[in-house]
This record gives sequence, C-alpha cells and structure tokens, in this order.
Amino acid sequence: MTPTVDVLNIRVADITQQQLLEAYSEGILVTPNLDHLVTLQHDRDFFEAYQQARWVVCDSRVLYFLTKLTRHPLREAIAGSSFFTAYCDYHHDDPDCRIFLLGGMGDTAHQAMQRINRRHPDLVVDALSPSWGFDGKEAECRAIVSRIRESGANVVVVGVGAPKQEKWIARWASELPEVRSWMALGATIDFEAGTLRRAPQFWRTIGMEWFYRFLHEPRRLWRRYFVRDMRFFPYFFRQLFHRYQNPFA
Repeated sequence: MTPTVDVLNIRVADITQQQLLEAYSEGILVTPNLDHLVTLQHDRDFFEAYQQARWVVCDSRVLYFLTKLTRHPLREAIAGSSFFTAYCDYHHDDPDCRIFLLGGMGDTAHQAMQRINRRHPDLVVDALSPSWGFDGKEAECRAIVSRIRESGANVVVVGVGAPKQEKWIARWASELPEVRSWMALGATIDFEAGTLRRAPQFWRTIGMEWFYRFLHEPRRLWRRYFVRDMRFFPYFFRQLFHRYQNPFA
C-alpha cells in the first residue's frame, strides 16, 4: 500500500513520479495544490469528490517544501502537467492505452491531441473542448459521455479547472465503466496544445511556477494567489500545532 501524508483534511500519497508511473493503472487521480486545499475546507461536494480519488498526489512545490516542517515530509512534488507528459512517454507503445482529452477552449483540446500524436501516434483517440458552463448542462454532459464511449478511450484527462473537473469526474465516471483511469489535470491540455506556456524549469525547481503564471496572467490570477491561497497558511500552522479540525469530520 502506498504511504500517505495527512495534509489538512486529505491524505496525499508519498510517492515519486516514477513510482506513480509504474503503479497507476486505474482509478481517479487528483493533484492538490494550495488552492485546492483552501477550497476543500468549505466545499463539501469538492471534498466528497476527493474521497472518490484513488490517487492524490502533491502538485505544489510550495506544499512539498512546507511538509518538510512536519514529521513526515513528502518525498516529491509531482506536477500534473509534467506527470501527463511522462505518462504519454511511458505508454507510447502500449496498445491498451487510449486517451481522451476533455478541456480547454475553442479548438485547444484538438490541438493538444495533434501535438501529442505527432510524438506518439494514435495515443490520443479523441479530444473535445466543452462549452463554458458545460458541467451544468445535462444534455451536453450526456453527449460528452457518449462521445467518450464511442471513441473507445479507456483513459480520460479532464482539464477544466478545479473544483469543476473533480466534481464532473465524480458525477459521470460511473457512466463509463470502460474507462479505467481518470485524471483531473487543470491547465495540462492548454500546455500540451501550446496555447499556455509553462514556466521554465528553474522557476519550477524553486517553487515559483505560480509566480511565473501570475506575471503572465495577473488580472486573472492575482486574487487566487494573493488573497484566496493565503488562507492556506493559517490552516497549515494550526495542523503543525495540532489545532486543526476537519470541517467535514
């Protein structure tokens, strides 16, 4: 069994990326960062969606560094976008790996599919960028489920942002028992399409990828990083001093 580290009200797998590549064959994978952890303190539906995940892996270098203050620090941070690139490389010659991409806007998912398939032919079998607010449209969701089924995919990557992507998977995964693996991976589809640029490796290594993204999208991200995510730190330090209480316990 994979060891875990308690971070607020979730258990994060203490695992390396290579170990995850070798072990991950089925189940829902989610990648918590500080923003997720703040939302998990007040959004019960999001918390319940997390309970359905078999794999919960640390997406944040900031969180990874902070766990070094605890008795059981995480061994590694595993960025979802980096993991997905490695996952495609790992399964490039696996005929039983058929990926569907759901996310992005406009033609983004299709662009990502084309770019991935240039590296690994036929690995991605179909892709779709849903409409804005699709998760609240029953008919569109059912059409998406039908398209995934018809594609023959058994791995689905959903990149529409948290908590929407995790809640959507929790709601609809049972409709597709033929899909063995679900990944909630945020901006990964945009990165794969080339419509959004990832931070250079140096920024990622020092845990400042979030700041690089802020510099490129300040209007969209300033409130998230400098207001909402700051709420994480009081929660975390309460945990350090054994004063944290799970709001959904």
